[in-house]
Amino acid sequence: MDADVLVIGGGPSGLMASIAAAERGARVVLLDKGDKLGRKLAISGGGRCNVTNAKPLDELIRHIPGGGRFLYSAFSVFSNRDIIAFFEKLGIKLKEENDGRMFPVTDSAQTVVRALIGRARELGVDLRTNRPVADVLYEDGAAAGVKLKDGSVLRARAVIVATGGKSVPHTGSTGDGYPWAEKAGHTITELYPTEVPLTSNEPWIKSRELQGVSLRGVALSVWDARGRTIVRHEGDMIFTHFGLSGPIALRCSQFVVKERKKNGGAPVKLTLDLKPEQTEEDVYGELNALAAAEPKRAVKNALRPLMPERLLLLMLRLAGIAADTACANISRQALRSLARLIKAMPILVNGTLPLEQAFITGGGVSLKEVDPRTMQSKLMPGLFFCGEILDVHGYTGGYNITAAFATGYSAGKSAAELAAGPGSEN
Repeated sequence: MDADVLVIGGGPSGLMASIAAAERGARVVLLDKGDKLGRKLAISGGGRCNVTNAKPLDELIRHIPGGGRFLYSAFSVFSNRDIIAFFEKLGIKLKEENDGRMFPVTDSAQTVVRALIGRARELGVDLRTNRPVADVLYEDGAAAGVKLKDGSVLRARAVIVATGGKSVPHTGSTGDGYPWAEKAGHTITELYPTEVPLTSNEPWIKSRELQGVSLRGVALSVWDARGRTIVRHEGDMIFTHFGLSGPIALRCSQFVVKERKKNGGAPVKLTLDLKPEQTEEDVYGELNALAAAEPKRAVKNALRPLMPERLLLLMLRLAGIAADTACANISRQALRSLARLIKAMPILVNGTLPLEQAFITGGGVSLKEVDPRTMQSKLMPGLFFCGEILDVHGYTGGYNITAAFATGYSAGKSAAELAAGPGSEN
C-alpha cells in the first residue's frame, strides 16, 4: 500500500480531510493537479477568507438551503465552533464581522491557507502538487487507489474525492470527480449555478442607466408563475450592465434557476423593495410630506433624499411622473403609484451568468447515496466524498466553507478509522 488514505483535491475540504486522517495516525497522500494548494480558498471572501459563520447551528443549516439537513451529523462532529477553535489553536486569531462572518484578523486568506498546509505537513501528510488523477480504481467492490495521468498507480485502503464542483474553474474546479463517482454507481444530480449574478433584458438594464448603482438595506423577492413569493432576502444589491449582483441577488439566484426550470425557461418576476422597514402607506406618507414641504420644487430634487438620483429618475418615469414637474402639480394617484413602485419595483430576470462564473455549484453527488455520519459512499466501500462535489450548497457568508471543512473532517476521520481496521473508531 502506498498510503492508508488518498485524498484527491487540495481545497478546503481536501486539506481538512488530510489533517483529520493524519491526526488519527493514517499515512495520508494528498494529490492536487495544480501547482498550488488552496487556490479557491485563497480568493474566498474577497481574498480575506471567510472561514466560517458564528451563527447557532439551526441558523447555520437554514443558510444552507441545498442539503443543509444532511450536515447535522457532520456538524455534530466538527461544527463552526470547532472550526474557530481549530484555527485559534493553530495561532490564527479570528474576528467576527456583520452577520456572524468570521475572518482572520490579518484580513488575508493566505494566513488560512498557510495554516492548513503547515498543519498537514506537521502531521506528515505527503502533499503532492502537479499530480493530476486520471481515474479512481475500484477492485473487489471497494475503492483501491488511483491512476495518475502519467500512468503511475497509487494504492490505498481509502480514497477521498474532494475535487470541488464546476464553478470558478481557474482554481481547478472543473468537475473532475463526477465521472469517478458515476463509475462507482453514483447519481450526479443536475449541476447548476448558485450564488451567481442575475441577468435581465429590462430596457433600463440594457440602457445601462443604473449600472453601478448600489443599494443598502433593501429586499429582493422571487415570485413563481402563480404570483406567490418563493423567497425574499434583505441586504445589499448592485445594478450591473447585465442585471443584478450583490449579496441578495446572489442568494436569490438558485431560486431563479429552479423557477425557470419549472416554467419552461420563461423570465422570472422579481420585486425590489427599497424600504423594507416601511409599509406602502408609510412610504406614501413620506412622499406626501416631502412634496408638501417644497411645492414649487421639481419632484426630482424634492425626493432626492429617498434614493440614488439615477434610480429616482427611473422610478419617476415608470410611475408616469415627469422629473421636472413641480411637487404641487403631482396628483395623489401618481404619488401612490410611486409608493407602490418603491415597495415593489418589478424586474423580469431571464437567467443567471453561467456556472463557470458562479461562486458555488448546485447539484453533485446525490446525498441519498452518501452516509451523512462518515461521508463514505453507500455504494462503494472505501470511497468518500467531501466539499462541493456533494449536492450541498449554501449562501455566501461562510456557510459553504463551513460545509467543506465539516464534511472534510468527517471524511478524513472516517477514512482513517476504516484504514486502521475494525475496533479503531474513537
